[in-house]
Amino acid sequence: MRGSYFEEIVLGDVHETPGMTITSAHVAIYLGITRELAAEASAVPDLLPLCLTTGLSWRVAKPTPVVLAFMGFDWEVLRAVRVGDTIMARARFVTKRAMREAGVLVEEREVVDQRGEVVQRGRLTYLVAKRAKEASV
Repeated sequence: MRGSYFEEIVLGDVHETPGMTITSAHVAIYLGITRELAAEASAVPDLLPLCLTTGLSWRVAKPTPVVLAFMGFDWEVLRAVRVGDTIMARARFVTKRAMREAGVLVEEREVVDQRGEVVQRGRLTYLVAKRAKEASV
């Protein structure tokens, strides 16, 4: 599977991931990895939907960007997600800034539940590879 280079990214295009129902197994694995304590049995840790939708973005038809570095995120939790909820993400690239050998790309992402309600949202900033220039002879 190939990725999209900085030059190929189109601002404003909306990409939607497939849905995923969050199970208690997802929560248990997340808690085991992060060593967080569970708030209550059916509660989903706030960052788990962001993590899962990041993985789901690999299942869209359009290739994901060739990310060199994750530069940061500004994330907002609007309402709790519970075990049994089905989530998906809707994302679009909103800003591009070229640099010498790469580019900065900002993505706005919303996590949407089975009722169509936005439960989380934010901006993620990436350093994305530019296509390699061919050497001149």
